Amino acid sequence: MRLSLKILAWIVGVLLVLVIALVLFVALFNWNRLKPTIEDKVSAAIGKPFTIDGDITAAWQRQPGESGLRSVLPWPTFTVRNIRIGNPSWAKQPQLLQLDALQGRISPLPLLLHHIYVPSVQLVGLHLDLERNSQGQANWQLTLPQHQQPSSWKLTLDTVGLDKGQVALDDAQTHSKLQIVINPLQRAIPYDQVVAQATSAARADVGHDVGKVVNGAKTQPDLSSHAERTAYQFAWTVTGTYKDAPVSGSGKTGAVLALESTTQPFPIEARVHIDTSKIALVGTLTDPMHLAALNMRVWFAGASMAKLYPILGIPLPDTPPFATEGHLSAEVHLQGGHYTYRDFRGRMGESDLGGNVQLTTGGPRMKLTGDLHSQLLRFADLGALVGAGSEAQKEQRGDTTPQPKNKVLPVEQFHTNRLQTMDADVTFQAVRIERPNSLPISAVSTRIRLDKGVLKLDPLHAGVAGGTLDGNVQLDSNTQPVRTALDLRARHLQLKQMFPTVQSMQSSFGELNGDISLNGSGSSVSGMLGNASGEVKMLMNNGAISKTLLEMAGLNVANVVVRKLFGDQTVKINCAAADMTGDNGVFTSRLFVLDTSDATVNMSGTINFSNEHLDLKVVPHTKGLRVFSLRSPLYVKGTFKNPDVGVQPGPLLLRGGGAAALAVLAAPAAALLAVIVPSHDQHNECQQVLTKLRQAPPPGSVK
Repeated sequence: MRLSLKILAWIVGVLLVLVIALVLFVALFNWNRLKPTIEDKVSAAIGKPFTIDGDITAAWQRQPGESGLRSVLPWPTFTVRNIRIGNPSWAKQPQLLQLDALQGRISPLPLLLHHIYVPSVQLVGLHLDLERNSQGQANWQLTLPQHQQPSSWKLTLDTVGLDKGQVALDDAQTHSKLQIVINPLQRAIPYDQVVAQATSAARADVGHDVGKVVNGAKTQPDLSSHAERTAYQFAWTVTGTYKDAPVSGSGKTGAVLALESTTQPFPIEARVHIDTSKIALVGTLTDPMHLAALNMRVWFAGASMAKLYPILGIPLPDTPPFATEGHLSAEVHLQGGHYTYRDFRGRMGESDLGGNVQLTTGGPRMKLTGDLHSQLLRFADLGALVGAGSEAQKEQRGDTTPQPKNKVLPVEQFHTNRLQTMDADVTFQAVRIERPNSLPISAVSTRIRLDKGVLKLDPLHAGVAGGTLDGNVQLDSNTQPVRTALDLRARHLQLKQMFPTVQSMQSSFGELNGDISLNGSGSSVSGMLGNASGEVKMLMNNGAISKTLLEMAGLNVANVVVRKLFGDQTVKINCAAADMTGDNGVFTSRLFVLDTSDATVNMSGTINFSNEHLDLKVVPHTKGLRVFSLRSPLYVKGTFKNPDVGVQPGPLLLRGGGAAALAVLAAPAAALLAVIVPSHDQHNECQQVLTKLRQAPPPGSVK
């Protein structure tokens, strides 16, 4: 027994001596002797010059929160002062990184198992200068050694503590220069207090309208018990330019970033302005190595969604001023990431917009999926999609293309090159669409698919004036200019619903039916219609036309023609039928008939969308002995912007003398009969009119 006790005593004694020797060694050893070795090893590992200009010191401290033997053993704490990492020769600044001090604590027991466990590292006085030149060389890219044997040592770093510092970015490729300054707060601010303040400030910043929309939305940031125990301890500001656009912003962060923990959140709050776009966020980041628990409320606002493309890389359409609020979460890996913006709600112009979208990266192209919905979508807010709007509105959303003073069709270019950067599969539904005093559309729904540069809206459905509008649209950006195909069918559009403020229409049981099939190439509305080919067919029965109605519809040319034919009175229309064919932007009237109780009016000629010129002839044919104010043909010439309508020189048409002229419309009339769709067993005047035209005797035949 005595021998056993002696052996045990010797073992304990030897261990105690070793511990004391280790403690004395760490405390008394001149660690500065290792600076050359450390500098050489780190420089070789990162491929950049690494220097320590200050002292390396060590001290023993107990680690708080430990239990058992680990609570008794002191942990060595190392402090390295004045660290420098140099820049390559092409960089403007001499140093990539400067640290006033780096302090880290090492657990002693895991060293026996070749495991370097560092529970925390504190960065003091950080100065970081990031640069990238126009050739794509970046000073933050590290040149790691190749073909090295794997080390038997394992390194684990739990948390990184922040301190005041400065970060600069000079990126020649993106034309960006940013300065970020970090300073400690005078006192820590609880997480929930910052959430409330940031929510109020962000809503005020992006606009009060979006605040009204989202006040009841479930877009709460991280409200877990872990988040509630965190606090904001640092404030930061950013100034400069991003892609030549001015940048300013500010925010707050926590003090300790947990790299390995999946339960310790890092609070983040930010509000940044980039040109006319605004981004605000508040929430937490957990497991930053993977962004697996990014839990934030995010606001987006700006003059146009298209201006978010340089910031987010997502090709969005031109829109009026917008603002949204929603919940952002993300999971990011080296191979790609998955981002979700869910339960977002907001405004686009005076329309509301909401839904859920997901963005997946990592493949040849990123992919956007989701569902969007709107309770009220105003037609005026869709004008930016096709380049419409006033000069002030265009300037606000960043359109620099001047609209020629002699052209009506928008020449603003579509951003079709951006369609190559992403795929998409998104559904959209608008419960109600509003256009004041004009075409009432009750609802719209479509599926938007973008695959390898080909954009499709298919199926496209709208409830219009008690009827339906169905079809599809396709834009192929793989060809330049972009190739467009459009196929639309309008059925049973009720005239009294199309013109709810026109009293003469309210007793009408008439309908509008039509087909449009077009294809063409162009990077604007003007360009597409300028070389479009296809067909346009339209039938209207039991309606009425007047000066007021045509002014409301914006049909200035038609207004002048009708006034010359019928004066200012309201004229009941038995049938209006049109059949036009287009070839390379020139649309020719195969048939245009306006049938009233007094006369039948025929129009022939061409409409040139390429140069916006009109060349039409309007010929009235009186019925029987009825008095008709004008029996001379009219001409319609000039441009869309400045039309010229007048009376053709020549003799008056004889009553009934137009029968031979109308006979040439027999074939087009037969084709238009196919557009007539039976409607609730009601009599259709167009069917009778077109049947008569089809049965008319050929020109020159004996009557």
